[in-house]
Amino acid sequence: MNNPNPKPQTSNHDGTICALATPTGGALGIIRVSGAESLNITSRIFTKDLTQAKGYTLHYGSIKAEDGTTIDEVLATVFRAPHSYTGEDSVEISCHGSRYIINKVLERLIQEGCRMAEPGEYTQRAYLNGKMDLSQAEAVADLIASTNKATHHLALSQLRGNFSSELSHLREKLLKITSLLELELDFSDHEELEFADRSELLALAIQIENHITSLAKSFETGQALKQGIPVAIVGKTNVGKSTLLNRLLKDERAIVSNVHGTTRDTIEDTIDIHGVTFRFIDTAGIRQTSDTVELIGIERTYQTIDKARIVLWLLDEAPTASEQQDMQTRCEGKKLIIIITKSDKGLPVKDDSSFFIPHSSFITISAKYDTDLSALEETIYSSANIPDISENDIIITNARHYDALMKANESLTRVIEGMGARKVNGKWTTANESLPGDLLAEDLRLTLSHLADITGGTITPNEVLQNIFSHFCVGK
Repeated sequence: MNNPNPKPQTSNHDGTICALATPTGGALGIIRVSGAESLNITSRIFTKDLTQAKGYTLHYGSIKAEDGTTIDEVLATVFRAPHSYTGEDSVEISCHGSRYIINKVLERLIQEGCRMAEPGEYTQRAYLNGKMDLSQAEAVADLIASTNKATHHLALSQLRGNFSSELSHLREKLLKITSLLELELDFSDHEELEFADRSELLALAIQIENHITSLAKSFETGQALKQGIPVAIVGKTNVGKSTLLNRLLKDERAIVSNVHGTTRDTIEDTIDIHGVTFRFIDTAGIRQTSDTVELIGIERTYQTIDKARIVLWLLDEAPTASEQQDMQTRCEGKKLIIIITKSDKGLPVKDDSSFFIPHSSFITISAKYDTDLSALEETIYSSANIPDISENDIIITNARHYDALMKANESLTRVIEGMGARKVNGKWTTANESLPGDLLAEDLRLTLSHLADITGGTITPNEVLQNIFSHFCVGK
C-alpha cells in the first residue's frame, strides 16, 4: 500500500488529532489519536507512560478524569512513525461503546492538546506522508462503501496499489519516449549521437494508447458494479412484472393486483447475484390508454429502458410484429431477455421462433410458484457479461480517474498522429511524415501530467533528466 513516490514527511502538520474510528452504538469503540504529540497526550490521561513504548504494542490500563477518577478501563495500541496508517505516531484507544464514555475520553484528549479530526483527515495525512497515493486514498472510501463482493475486490485492488502500479509502468514507458525526444532537442547539433528511430517510438506510443483506452473502457463496467447494474422489467399490464419483482426481492415490494395499470411509476430495488448488485426497476405496463397519469408512467417506462443495461420483456401472449419491432429498436445495444410468464397456466406461446429477436435470450417462468427463477437469475447474471473480479483486477470505478485517462488519451493521440499515424477502423496505420520533436514533447508532457493527476503526483524536468542519464550514455 506504500506510495512508490512518497512525499516529504509532514508529521507535525496542524497538530495532533483525535476521533472515534468506529460506529456508535456498539459494544466497543476505538478512538484514534494521531500526530507528533499523540503518545505524550495519551500518557497524560492513561495510567501508563506510553512515551517509551515500542510500536505495535498493546497496553492495558485506565483513562482518568481530571479529578483522578476512572472513566474506563481500556486497551491502548501504540504505532510508531512511519509505521502507522497516517505515517505519524499514533495511539488507538479501545474502550466500551457507551456514548458517555467515548465523549469523556475525547473530552480529556482535547483538554490535553488534541483537536477533533476533520472528515477524512486521517487518510489525508496518510497521503501527505507518502503512505498512499491519491488513488489509494480514494479507494479507502470505496472500500467502506462497498456493498458486494465485486466492489469489495475492486476497492481492495486499488487500495493495494494495483492501479497505481499499472500507471507507474505506463509512466516509465512515456518517460522513455519523452527522454529520447528531449535528447534530440538538447543534442541535435551532435550528429554522432544516435537515437531510437521514430518507428520504434511510434510503436511504443501506440502500445501505451491501446492500454489507456482499455483502462478507460472498463469504466462502464466499473460504474455498473459500483452503482448496480440497471435491469428494466417491462411488458403489458397484468403480465406479472410486479409479481416477478417481489419474487426476485423475496419481499412484497410492489403492489400486485388484477386491476390493469396498478403500477404507474417506477419501483426500484436491488439484489445480489454471485457478488454483483443488480438494480431492478419495475415499470408501468405498456398499453393504449387515455389516462394522463398512466401515460406519464408509460413514458417513464421507455426512459427506464433507455437507461437499462438489461431488459426483461415479460409476455403472456405472442407479441405483434409492431411490438416486436418496437422492442428490438428500443433495446438496441442492450441485453434483452424475453420471459414467457405464467407457465403454471400452460404456455400461452408455443413457439418462440415467431418473435425471435437477435442476441436475445428466451426463458419461461412462473413467478407465482417460483418456477425457474433460479435459471432466470443465472441468465440475468450471464447477460451482464461481468468478468470474474479478483483482488488483482483493475477496473476503473472513479469518474475523476476516467476523466484523467480520457484527457491523457487525447494528448497521446495527438503524439501518435504527430508521428505520422492515423486511426482507421479502430486501428493505427502509418500515413504522414512526423512533426518536430518539440511539438511532440509538449503533448507527451500533457499525457504524463494527466496520468499523474490520478495518483496526485507531478512530473518534473529533473525526472526527465534523471531518466535520460540513467538509461542513455551521453558523452561517455
